[in-house]
Amino acid sequence: MHTADELLGERALSKLKWRCRRGLLENDLLIEKFFRRHEATLTVSQAQGLNDLMELSDNDLLDLLLKRREPGQLSETDAQVSASTYEAVQVLNLIRSAATGSVTDPL
Repeated sequence: MHTADELLGERALSKLKWRCRRGLLENDLLIEKFFRRHEATLTVSQAQGLNDLMELSDNDLLDLLLKRREPGQLSETDAQVSASTYEAVQVLNLIRSAATGSVTDPL
């Protein structure tokens, strides 16, 4: 059993990276930048948040990453729920800060 603050193991990290491969290049580039910045400190909780975000369509995910929409503004209820978990919002903020080069803590 893993605790939420436990660091993600190498095997789980590898599986998560594979899971995060997307159809839109823009999403891939933003997620790769996130991994370069945070993979050494990624927790089990953050991995769950990233998995929640991966449930979204490529277009919904890109809208969130580029701040064109917020999780509550997604059209489908399932997408709103998936993107609105505490863990998903935490990771979304980390990805956004990695994309902009911000070094401040998003939460």
